[in-house]
Amino acid sequence: MLPTKIFRALLKATPRSVYTTRLLSEDSAAPTRNRATCTLIPGDGVGPELVYALQEVFKAADVPVDFESYFLSEVNPVLSAKLEDVTASITKNKVCIKGILATPDYSVAGELQTLNMKLRNELDLYANVVHVRSLAGVKSRHKDIDTVIIREQTEGEYSALEHESVHGVVECLKIITREKSKRIAKFAFDYAVKNNRKKVTAVHKANIMKLGDGLFLRSCEEMAVLYPRIQFEKMIVDNTTMQLVSNPNQFDVMVTPNLYGNIVDNIASGLVGGAGVVAGASYSADAVVFEPGARHTFAEAVGKNVANPTAMLLCGAKLLRHINLPTYSDQITTAINKVLLDGRIKTKDLGGQSTTQDYTRAVIANIQ
Repeated sequence: MLPTKIFRALLKATPRSVYTTRLLSEDSAAPTRNRATCTLIPGDGVGPELVYALQEVFKAADVPVDFESYFLSEVNPVLSAKLEDVTASITKNKVCIKGILATPDYSVAGELQTLNMKLRNELDLYANVVHVRSLAGVKSRHKDIDTVIIREQTEGEYSALEHESVHGVVECLKIITREKSKRIAKFAFDYAVKNNRKKVTAVHKANIMKLGDGLFLRSCEEMAVLYPRIQFEKMIVDNTTMQLVSNPNQFDVMVTPNLYGNIVDNIASGLVGGAGVVAGASYSADAVVFEPGARHTFAEAVGKNVANPTAMLLCGAKLLRHINLPTYSDQITTAINKVLLDGRIKTKDLGGQSTTQDYTRAVIANIQ
């Protein structure tokens, strides 16, 4: 069962409808002309609980943001809004914060293209950026990890082009194009320049997939020539996974095709504390969708008040910085760091016994 407050909030999302959540009361002194509107997708699993924690923190910090909320789900289609309504909202607002969407089990008949894939393709969210860094107060085997993983997420193995040519033989097509490979490579090098990064590592399997991954790698090599001040290296994906767990500090910015990026994201997230502490974002030319970096719905914990809201709160802080509200972003980030460093309030995934609500209240108490 979901907590009562969250369940009531979800009830407001009537089938194929939209509701707006005001984070400040109507009698607030904040001028409405200075407020921003952000699309909100609670997601599946513990997503609604994490979103509720985010809303409470935003409210406590008097953040001038209104949420235009849509319940979008592939596993709960009766309550789900229409995809076109959601994409229209994101296109209008330019920013979105999103919980993780669950995908039905492979044994369930349905479309090959998942709702996640449809959302990315409709909005052309081609660049997924996950900043993996060590957090003070979170125990891990390695220290001072600070790596950015940039993943192309509109083609590759996630092209939904599969068919059974004869009984018992399935062909799955991996699509790699020069245009999208060069686009993601340019994004990675531009990110490195803008954020004072020193090195870009292209992750590939061109030694085996000579044409597909070969095209991706050549695109990265060609782009590297245009950025002589950024060190460039290439690394085979299986070696990359070994190097990540043995010496992660060697990596700065990584650029990857679709599937490899998904795998590398999760490995790297595990090195710094798990899915509950890593934030991510997906970029198109016109919009940004902020979501946890490691995509797990944690469905087994629904209603148990044990999920770690850190990743979602960090997503919120990143969103605020993106829409030019850095003071609010810093307040929330500083409060999170204080709670983690103090170490008295920890959710189970971090070795403690505190609840989601305990953690949220602790963050709110540290907002200044």
